[in-house]
Amino acid sequence: MKLITAIIPPDRLDHVREALIQADITRITVSRVTGHGRQEDIEFYRGQKIAPNLIPKVRLDIAVNNEFVDITVDTIVKAARHGQGEIGDGKIFITPMEECVRIRTNERGGSAI
Repeated sequence: MKLITAIIPPDRLDHVREALIQADITRITVSRVTGHGRQEDIEFYRGQKIAPNLIPKVRLDIAVNNEFVDITVDTIVKAARHGQGEIGDGKIFITPMEECVRIRTNERGGSAI
């Protein structure tokens, strides 16, 4: 089991969500977050460093069984990318997930996803 976390621009959320549904991946959690990567450099104003502004982003958390990892990642990459790819298109993090428990039924492991 893996936890896939994707940080994408808000304008790509509908595209990504529709693409995931088409790929039979329907269980996602969406959060509004802010942050910055390479989009903005640290600027200097009157000799002082100015921290870059935080940019609105969307965070998707998707728990999948191992056989769905590549499908999920490829789907997000294709749907979130602007054209041939631009700075700010986002990042995907894949982390191992030790356990998953469905609260309603107490199912554990891959069947709980």
